Amino acid sequence: MTTVLSVDDVEKRFGGIVAVDGLDLAIESGELVGLIGPNGAGKTTTLNLITGFLTPNAGRISLNGTDVTGDSPDSISKRGIGRTFQISKPFGRLSVYENLLVPNVSCGPTEQEARIDRLLRELHLEEVRENRADELSGGQKKLLELARVLMLEPDLILLDEPAAGINPALMDDIIDDIQRINEQGTAILVIEHDMSVISELCERVVVMNAGRNIASGTFEEIRGDAEVREAYLGGS
Repeated sequence: MTTVLSVDDVEKRFGGIVAVDGLDLAIESGELVGLIGPNGAGKTTTLNLITGFLTPNAGRISLNGTDVTGDSPDSISKRGIGRTFQISKPFGRLSVYENLLVPNVSCGPTEQEARIDRLLRELHLEEVRENRADELSGGQKKLLELARVLMLEPDLILLDEPAAGINPALMDDIIDDIQRINEQGTAILVIEHDMSVISELCERVVVMNAGRNIASGTFEEIRGDAEVREAYLGGS
């Protein structure tokens, strides 16, 4: 395997607050990794640093061996990182189909149309193809946002709480979709508070607390870690 993402000794400060404190994190090609930790641990700040929405005060972020530290979000997206948000952000007045025309894909119109048709089919959105995005359910909006990211065929997808506010029945479909996308070769990093989702999805779990990586391993390994239990999972 090759390293898709490398976060090396990264720090982010907001005034006197250290949100990310010397973080080290690596994602290999084809991995499906969970990123967990208590509120305020620095997880979403980490995603914002990786995707260029924030610039680190120190450290280095590399994608496929290229230093992208401080690059703009559009530049990082073109290099192969896609990202969804905790609160889905589709273009509400556009149809589902029109939302998938927005990404700046590097292919011709025929391939673009074929890609849209395939993603609408695979992500269970064919029946709402012509619906306005603001008419969709919360789960459908999550699927649309994922489809929009997949239009760019990224090497790595960052998912910020894909289970938040989702009907449990639809969540099973979303879990299946995430697994299928990963099995097709795309590396995925998932932030999630629902431990049943993390345990089902992720072969490796990274635990953050106070801006640091405090543990990494299988779900069973991190669940048995005393520092993780004290910081996040509870129990002694």
